[in-house]
Amino acid sequence: MKKALLLILALTLVMGSYAQEQKRETKKGKIVNEKGEIIKKGWNFGPLPVVGFDADLGFQYGVTCDIFNYGDGSRYPRYDYKFNVEASRYTKGSGVFRFYSDMPYVVKDTKLFFDLTYFYAKKYEFFGFNGFEASTFDPYADIEGIKSGYHFINRNQFRFVGSMQRPFFSVPNLYWTAGLAYYNTKIGRINLEGYEDQVTLYEEYVANDIIKDDEKEGGNTTQIRLGMVYDSRDHNSDPTKGIYAEATLVGAPDFIDRKGYSNLSYTFLWRQYIPIYKDKLTFAYRLGAQNRIVGKTPWYMINNLNTMFFQKMYTEGLGGSVTMRGVNRNGVIGEGFAFGNLELRWRIVNFQFINQNWTVALNPFFDAGIVTQPFREEEMKQAGGSGIPNYEPAFECYAGKEGFHTSAGAGLKLIMNRNLIVSVDLGKALDKRDGEKLKTFIGFNYIF
Repeated sequence: MKKALLLILALTLVMGSYAQEQKRETKKGKIVNEKGEIIKKGWNFGPLPVVGFDADLGFQYGVTCDIFNYGDGSRYPRYDYKFNVEASRYTKGSGVFRFYSDMPYVVKDTKLFFDLTYFYAKKYEFFGFNGFEASTFDPYADIEGIKSGYHFINRNQFRFVGSMQRPFFSVPNLYWTAGLAYYNTKIGRINLEGYEDQVTLYEEYVANDIIKDDEKEGGNTTQIRLGMVYDSRDHNSDPTKGIYAEATLVGAPDFIDRKGYSNLSYTFLWRQYIPIYKDKLTFAYRLGAQNRIVGKTPWYMINNLNTMFFQKMYTEGLGGSVTMRGVNRNGVIGEGFAFGNLELRWRIVNFQFINQNWTVALNPFFDAGIVTQPFREEEMKQAGGSGIPNYEPAFECYAGKEGFHTSAGAGLKLIMNRNLIVSVDLGKALDKRDGEKLKTFIGFNYIF
């Protein structure tokens, strides 16, 4: 299967950018800071076309745009508020519609964050539970002339996340946080032409009662989030020093579907940015963990990373573009997991063009993760066959002990005004069970 390619046209971004200028004069008619950067104020736009192709999904088309407001410029490079909109779809029916806003200064001493997204995916990856415990067997992999749909499902999801952050008394850089989230998830077998007669891993899990009948088609999830944040970074989008730590308790009462899937979990994230040479070279790392404390989690929510604020559109792992670049997306999912990311961020060159501040940066990286709390491990061990009439060969489910999943690669960033970051990452899994191909990810922002 060909992976979808996002062709980002930098020229369009450049020509579509707009910002109001300071009125105070310098020798070039603009105000600059001590680093020689043009101080921005007012509105700034960064539109990008989204173009791609997938052999099964068709052509992808759409647009995405980051919109910033810097106010009077006194906080630059920090913005007063930011909006992002994206609308893209494939000609055969998959796509995404998204709006989110990050507003750190609109309300005094209060950061507000909202995300409203609808995903509809006719080919969404499903590799089973608990990482290496799940068999990588694919009955169609070696059949000539057949494209395998064994590791795909059809998934549509509506997501709303609203979060706020306020100072914790007068303690410097320490904040309390609160938020609400709602997810409506609908799931079924892959429903594309050419896969009608294939059995899928999803159907195998349903037939063996690893995925239960009352959750196999998805459902509603409501979350109440409370937490603490410590944030001493010098910048949100492109930090070169400081620490960001987030500890969040997430309660998910099942008061809509009433199927008994209420639970309490925690998420912990630690990010640190260590300057090696001024602001030119930075060592950045992130450590994360998420575990269920009590209750039951439906299978379609165990891959969700329950963060209070996020920089990327997708908040799911492990694997894929936001946690372990190069490892199969959703290839490492369990009721609890831990992961780490190491990056060396080199700001190669700074320049000014069309009244904007630009940076080109390189970031070699190493990612790792592991399932720490298995999900339905006993059901996987007891699975004795496909459970599907007239289907051969017999279903293989449990493959053995879980271990660390690792990947490595490098990324290239084009950064405008320290906030709009066009990102290209290339990563490869270091174990072929996590995927054998070099994967390319194109989008916005650093992953942390």
